[in-house]
Amino acid sequence: MNLLHCASAGMLVFTTAALAGPSHFAIKVVDDQTGRGVPLAELKTVNQLLFVTDSNGLIAFEEPGLMNQEVFFHVRSHGYQHPKDGFGNTGARLRVKPGGSAEIKLKRLNIGERLYRVTGEGIYRDTVLLGLKPPLREPLLNGQVLGQDSVQVAPYRGKLCWFWGDTNRPKYPLGQFQTSGATSELPGLDPGVGVDLTYFVDADGFSKRMVPLKEPGMVWIDGLLTAPDESGRERLVAHYARMKNLGTMLEHGLIIFNDETRQFDRFVQFDLTDKRRCPRGHAVRVNGHFYFAAPFATVRVKAALADLKDQARYEELPAPAPPKDVDTKKTVKLHNGSINWNAYRKKWILIAVQQGGAPSFLGEVWYSEANDVTGPWPWAKKIVTHDRYSFYNPAHHAFFDQDGGRIIYFEGTYAETFSGNPVPTPRYDYNQIMYRLDLSDVRLRFPQP
Repeated sequence: MNLLHCASAGMLVFTTAALAGPSHFAIKVVDDQTGRGVPLAELKTVNQLLFVTDSNGLIAFEEPGLMNQEVFFHVRSHGYQHPKDGFGNTGARLRVKPGGSAEIKLKRLNIGERLYRVTGEGIYRDTVLLGLKPPLREPLLNGQVLGQDSVQVAPYRGKLCWFWGDTNRPKYPLGQFQTSGATSELPGLDPGVGVDLTYFVDADGFSKRMVPLKEPGMVWIDGLLTAPDESGRERLVAHYARMKNLGTMLEHGLIIFNDETRQFDRFVQFDLTDKRRCPRGHAVRVNGHFYFAAPFATVRVKAALADLKDQARYEELPAPAPPKDVDTKKTVKLHNGSINWNAYRKKWILIAVQQGGAPSFLGEVWYSEANDVTGPWPWAKKIVTHDRYSFYNPAHHAFFDQDGGRIIYFEGTYAETFSGNPVPTPRYDYNQIMYRLDLSDVRLRFPQP
């Protein structure tokens, strides 16, 4: 028998020949505006089998009982739309057969274009199963990382240094909670294609603790930046908070990157009763100062290490009024985000997530702009929506800007946390997803003062 034989214990043992051949049916879900594959599109059969497109918008379908016949797939994707049939069903009926393929087109409602998943397992799973070449060196599992929370990134010594919060791994439900990190080349891949991450790993190959404090508690970082020390040497610095839980901070201060150990060292502790005068959120450098946006720039300090480590030198700035929805004129309460100068718009631009939005509590992403880094921010436009799913702590990566700032890139944490949705999306949940925004889009025009 060339396909299988009976083992002595009565078990069926497959030979490699049994696994060969084009057994999958390839389904590609594409953006009808660009023809590009749409990640995070969900296809569900009549009997509730769920399939989710990978970062190429592909599904490698192989369900033995459903091959060689017509199969209906319900189709949904956050911020994208598929037409309904006469009975109100949103989906497509496909003739499924091994080695075959089909394409499903979606209309994009989002102004922002979803590009790919940055972190986690199986980023290009279906691409690999279909025998196609993925753009990443590690398309399936990198650094043993299944999920990562909230990104901080800064250029440092010719590379991009990426850091995240709590990180999940395959071998146990508890991962590590003292910050993860990786580097990527600068320049590296086209940011429209992906980010090739090289993780800092431990002896087991798992993403290692980047802030390995001896005291108990989770360690989260923000306000990542580079600043010169007294000798003029550029150093990588961040604010850290050691947390008992989501709302209880045990200590905070500054950490500084140790280039020899390739981890952060505790640099200075700040007054625990003063949690505002510190480098919170995302840092942006303006005329010799760092401003810290969370999402508005309400704290600043001189851009030197001696000033950064002295909490008394931080200056609190008044918070501006929240912007109004340019379409409805209703106030938009923003939760977190980042601010950067944009050469194309010749404005300071803000990408932030809304708190208490709809249809998601913490998943509606907005764009705003101002003449000054501190505002005011009179108008805002929703650019990304999620259906009862969170997309929190978005960050605009200004170092990826293209075409004079016309094209920008931002990512955020896609998670069912705070969403009220009881069904986490396989592979995508608790991971970073990259979006692209074209600032020439006519829908981003605001009234002039």
